[in-house]
Amino acid sequence: MGDRRDDGRFDDTVLRATGALCLFGVALIHFLDFFAKLSETPYLAALYGVLMAVTVGAGLTLVLNGARAAWYVGGVAAALTIGAYVLSRTTGLPSATGDIGNWHEPLGQASLFVEGAVVVLSASALTIGAAARRSVAAPATRRIKETSTTRSSMTA
Repeated sequence: MGDRRDDGRFDDTVLRATGALCLFGVALIHFLDFFAKLSETPYLAALYGVLMAVTVGAGLTLVLNGARAAWYVGGVAAALTIGAYVLSRTTGLPSATGDIGNWHEPLGQASLFVEGAVVVLSASALTIGAAARRSVAAPATRRIKETSTTRSSMTA
């Protein structure tokens, strides 16, 4: 999912691209169901609209600069959407009980797949990012200590 660059830092290009594609997939899946929800349950259509805007924004941010906030936002949005899906299939949502027990809908399964992938990718990216920051910081700290030790031995 990534590799070390020449300077020793983690190259997250493939990870970011995969995350962005999955986030765009979440938006596409909900766009495909948006107009049906608009006539059935307008508040769900509004939530779909918010989800589409958030996932497209997070995906674009991953493509453009890979900000950690995009991983957080994308991962949380995907996790909340999975939770809402589970509620819609178990207890139902207000004014939307028609999908209780409907676990085999292809669009819903595709949605769970890409949202699950976003959650896993986000957790991986945030974990790898933290480890990479520590590994880059460690040599810098060591060089500072070595420099200060060398200077203090030269003055003594």
